Amino acid sequence: MTRVALAFSGGLDTTVCVPLLEEEYGYDEVIGVTVDVGQPKKEFAEAEETAEALGLEHYVVDARDEFAQQCLDSVRANATYQGYPLGTALARPVIAEKILDVAKENGCTGIAHGCTGKGNDQLRFEAVWRASDLEVIAPVRELGLTRKWEMEYAEEKDLPVEGGNEGVWSIDTNLWSRSIEGGNLEDPSYVPPEDIYDWTADPAEATETELIEIEFEDGYPVAVDGEEMPAVQMIEYLNEKAGAHGVGRTDMMEDRMLGLKVRENYEHPAATTLLNAHESLEGLVLTKEERDFKTTVDDEWAQKGYEGLVDAPLMNALNAFVDETQQKVTGTVTIKFEGGQARPVGRDSDYAVYSESAASFNTETVDGIEQNDATGVAKYHGFQSRLANAVSAKVEKPELATDGAGETADATDTTDDTTDQ
Repeated sequence: MTRVALAFSGGLDTTVCVPLLEEEYGYDEVIGVTVDVGQPKKEFAEAEETAEALGLEHYVVDARDEFAQQCLDSVRANATYQGYPLGTALARPVIAEKILDVAKENGCTGIAHGCTGKGNDQLRFEAVWRASDLEVIAPVRELGLTRKWEMEYAEEKDLPVEGGNEGVWSIDTNLWSRSIEGGNLEDPSYVPPEDIYDWTADPAEATETELIEIEFEDGYPVAVDGEEMPAVQMIEYLNEKAGAHGVGRTDMMEDRMLGLKVRENYEHPAATTLLNAHESLEGLVLTKEERDFKTTVDDEWAQKGYEGLVDAPLMNALNAFVDETQQKVTGTVTIKFEGGQARPVGRDSDYAVYSESAASFNTETVDGIEQNDATGVAKYHGFQSRLANAVSAKVEKPELATDGAGETADATDTTDDTTDQ
């Protein structure tokens, strides 16, 4: 008997994949695997009901802790892609690993997903799966299926699916972010209605302010307002706390890996809060050289994270640099929630690369250094640029010679004159 493990959500795409894997790919049995990375509980209930109606052997795997740890790792790298925190991107490799584990435990020879050929998730799943010896199958992509065809097929087969996911929008939710796309949102000029949002209050109505204090150890957030929290609890707490202030909305045009530009809407209150706090603390404890170079490292980390290549050799090198810098990122940051923003308004650390007396306008001499000592620096600062500009001006605008009558002589005049040779 041949078996295939299917990444199963209970939605239209993965539901139609069940009979297709048997009819088109010749598998004797399909098992469904749903991985918990913080989705709403109702989604698991729906997946269970759909699996039962299909007669599908169904596994649910809890990966919230692993995913939450991945999210906090991304905080240490200040990881955002084109301005938004990585949510779905970081979740997919975790999900893929768990499905692969179930597939191996159940003697599967194939592993499948319901992704289309236009999105990123197909690449993220398969980057993990293709390291195994299992056959990788993508029915929606390989058979060129459309949503219209799937709906007609589901009706013909009397499959237990509904017409959409939460109405006209396509929603993907996990601990770190909630994405909303599809429907009218595919028009970049369309102004989304307020009801697409679920985690965040309308920032225009968030008139109250609130201060919270976030404590970091080695770059990891460990406590909020003095209360230590494990990763999952902290993320859930800050999603609710910051979301109530309208924090963490992104409406953007996103460049996918395949080159398509798409309209995306995201909610990420906890992610925004923790990323802002962490970057603020780094500003206090890292030198300018460290901060400048880490920007490059962070950008590369985010790019690999977006691609789902968290196990790439390059990531090992990037993480080594991040680990080294984060040894000093220990301290507290005060965040102010105000008008949809999570602003760092205070920070403190024993590792602060900061001297109040040196920076103060009220001190004259610090460690033997006086204000007048900057005079020499000021004279040399910009000297080469000034010199270059002066040379360029002289070369480009040479003084022109004049004759005795004040007329400009033509340097190119080669007319013969009567002077004896």
